[in-house]
Amino acid sequence: MAIAERLKMARKMRGISQRELARRAGVSANAVSKYERGLNVPGSAVLIRLSKALDVKIEYLLRPDTYSIRLKAPAFRRLEMGAKDEVMVKERVRDWLERYLEVEDLLDIDMKSEFHMPLGYPIRISTIDEVEKVAEKLRHEWNLGFDPIESLTDLLEDRGVKVGVIPAPDTFEAITFWYDSTPIVAVRDGVPGDRQRLSLAHELGHLMVLPPEEMDNDEGREKVAFRFAGAFLVPESTVKRELGEERTRLDLFELHLLKHKYGLSMQAWIYRAKDLGIISRKEYHRLFDIFTEKNWRQREPGDQILPEEPRRMKRLVMRAYTEEIISFSRASELLGQSIEDFCTIEEEKHEGFPIEICH
Repeated sequence: MAIAERLKMARKMRGISQRELARRAGVSANAVSKYERGLNVPGSAVLIRLSKALDVKIEYLLRPDTYSIRLKAPAFRRLEMGAKDEVMVKERVRDWLERYLEVEDLLDIDMKSEFHMPLGYPIRISTIDEVEKVAEKLRHEWNLGFDPIESLTDLLEDRGVKVGVIPAPDTFEAITFWYDSTPIVAVRDGVPGDRQRLSLAHELGHLMVLPPEEMDNDEGREKVAFRFAGAFLVPESTVKRELGEERTRLDLFELHLLKHKYGLSMQAWIYRAKDLGIISRKEYHRLFDIFTEKNWRQREPGDQILPEEPRRMKRLVMRAYTEEIISFSRASELLGQSIEDFCTIEEEKHEGFPIEICH
């Protein structure tokens, strides 16, 4: 990929205009326009200023287009996202995936051997209630039993799904697509862990379940994926064991405790109880009226579940650096952040663990 295309990608990732980039880099807007159209090539000094203005490494701007990643018709979950923000999210996903594929290539890892779709999936259902059986079947295929899933991110990565956490506007939730024969899932950074896990399970639903023919539209696919998410995280038999077969009311603190046991949000527990006929629609609406009135829909009350972190790519970069396959600066470029920032974050997270790359 030419520098022209890389400049355009980096600018879109930052969500800024050509004029704003020109201002930050100390060049004219006309010069930026020519660089992006390939009519002129920036010299080394200007290239350094552009990389700083875009907060990317020089290596990024010089990186070849080895993988030809095109995000066509992905399952894209968002609210009222504008076109500019959508482009920004797609470019950030593409950048993350390029770095991921590159470190796999450096370590001679065959990406195609990592993921194997369970036999018979995706499964076409005839009614939405059949989602319950599909989710239970997948748990059986993956030997999960009915216990809480400690880390959904680790589970998906161990099964060969590439999982990314992407800085994005609040209007974005998640995106799912295929690269060759590998499923790719990216979710938004900075959300509570229960909401993140629901998003990941929702995206898994897009991969594993096909809706009834009469529901095979955007709205129908979303309903099926959401039902799958709850059923996969907490199967029907588990819900009924925890809540009982029939209830007149549910207590919010009871739901909070269950949220921390299973990593499923309080609101998703309410949906599960309604879908499985444990509570009436009247009780369902009563509970959600409380969440709306208290402004708890986006951030639920009480102590939060920490978000999960994809770790496989990080481990691969550490492996490549330790084996001296890549340099210090190359490791920084593949991680998508300076080593200094990486070390600060990791040492805080792991209570000062002496990460070798940092010392």
